Amino acid sequence: MASKLEQLRRMSVVVADTGEIETVRRLKPQDCTTNPSLILKAVDGGAAAAVVDEGVAWGKRQSGAPEAVARAVCDRLAVSLGVELSRLVPGRVSTEVDADLSFDAEATLAKARALIAAYKERGVERDRILVKIAATWEGAQAARILQAEGIDCNMTLIFGLPQAAICAEAKAFLISPFVGRILDWHVKAGGGPYAPEEDPGVRSVKAIYADYKSRGVETVVMAASFRNAGEIEALAGCDRLTISPALLDELAAAEGDLPRRLDPATPDAPPAPAPTDEAGFRFALNQDPMATEKLAEGIRQFVKDLNTLRGLVAKRLTA
Repeated sequence: MASKLEQLRRMSVVVADTGEIETVRRLKPQDCTTNPSLILKAVDGGAAAAVVDEGVAWGKRQSGAPEAVARAVCDRLAVSLGVELSRLVPGRVSTEVDADLSFDAEATLAKARALIAAYKERGVERDRILVKIAATWEGAQAARILQAEGIDCNMTLIFGLPQAAICAEAKAFLISPFVGRILDWHVKAGGGPYAPEEDPGVRSVKAIYADYKSRGVETVVMAASFRNAGEIEALAGCDRLTISPALLDELAAAEGDLPRRLDPATPDAPPAPAPTDEAGFRFALNQDPMATEKLAEGIRQFVKDLNTLRGLVAKRLTA
């Protein structure tokens, strides 16, 4: 019998949740994704050393304030790593807009356009790239404009239907609902233990999937941030699944039948529609303490990792 990973690939597009070059080369996913946290890990690994060295050497040739140069080098590192990854996967590479721009639509637009232009200069066209944007109100408004310009967006840090609804309204190419972080919040609040089908993160993705498929929304649902293989198996058939290398290896070694759990032809009964106007969205998000807290926490963590990366680059520039 085929492994559970092989069976899963027949139902869902499998994406590697890593920016580690050697890991992507070994696992051969369809797509891969990066963020500041993953880039930090890649910088520490030997496979990305040449990318880092080139970026720092380029930065030393630039003029301007040290902080601005360090930021520019970090952008270059993200694109350089994305270029390397694009040579290893047949599909898309997601590259993240700086998380400290999550509440600034105009700055998000400028950064996204700059990333796409940088990729084009390196020979990678926009149809190979997804620009990752935090699913705030401002992020969704930026995505609406970018999608109209032909720049596809991956809306990240999604924790519930209100965020998914405004991203669908913006015609975002893809959303990334975070399964494991939803589970984390409920466990910390005293919930559980949960069977995979009752996992609150799994249930959230299923509700979003049912809403999208029942309404004919074309935005891709890519479940992310898994804590265990059971969550992944409970979402078999979701449009895409972005999975850590450790869980990919676990699924590759696992045997047994893996039934389809999600099917676009027969979605579950859809939930009540979420508001898509600004006031309605902000109130709905406010009424969900889990989504409010995890969105804020996720942005803070990405900003922290981004600032750590900038600090490391600044030290290398002055060495």
